[in-house]
Amino acid sequence: MIDPSEQPLKTRLLQAITPHVIFDGWGPESFAMAVADCGASLEDANAACPRGAIDLAAEFHRLGDQKMLDAAKDLPLSEMRIRERVAALVLARLDAVQDKELVRRGSSLFALPNHATEGAGLIWGTADAIWTALGDTSQDGNWYSKRAVLSGVYGSTVLFWLGDESEDILATREFLDRRIENVMQFEKAKAAAQKLPIFGALISNVMSGIKAPGTTTRDDLPGSINRT
Repeated sequence: MIDPSEQPLKTRLLQAITPHVIFDGWGPESFAMAVADCGASLEDANAACPRGAIDLAAEFHRLGDQKMLDAAKDLPLSEMRIRERVAALVLARLDAVQDKELVRRGSSLFALPNHATEGAGLIWGTADAIWTALGDTSQDGNWYSKRAVLSGVYGSTVLFWLGDESEDILATREFLDRRIENVMQFEKAKAAAQKLPIFGALISNVMSGIKAPGTTTRDDLPGSINRT
């Protein structure tokens, strides 16, 4: 067993802050109490987490993603249909949470205007982790659309789950199944639309500025000006 004192300070701070977050949220008060509980200096704590509790909230989310990936190794994903695989990993991600209140407090934090972009990025990271774990090799617009759609499914499922008091989160499971079914129906409609001659030209124009892994845009060519 690893001696807690030998763990990175950020890891120890995250472990120490969670009991306080449940009552005081991911804020400076909780961070100060975590620092005291760890017996660390404020200088060292600020070096490990320059933004204090916000850094720990983001780390808590990323740790949940890693726990999901670890759990995925024991799931019979190869025996499932794609929609079942996605659902299994979303549920594994929910199961990785120590306490709903930690997520509820995090959702409130990352809903604030000055943190909303980072919150969306964390959810996108979860969606990307799921698709990567499922062996997704898509490129171009499909790479983006898959993660964007799953981000919406995951985000709405988390919000539903926070208020779910059903046994074995049955209501959340049914909600997730409905959301995935809606996506599947949309994909069928999109596939049908792709057969129309006008669709190809439309998508080509819309996606002309999007870059996904393995692609090149005009901005990447020698002499191009970075427009960001």
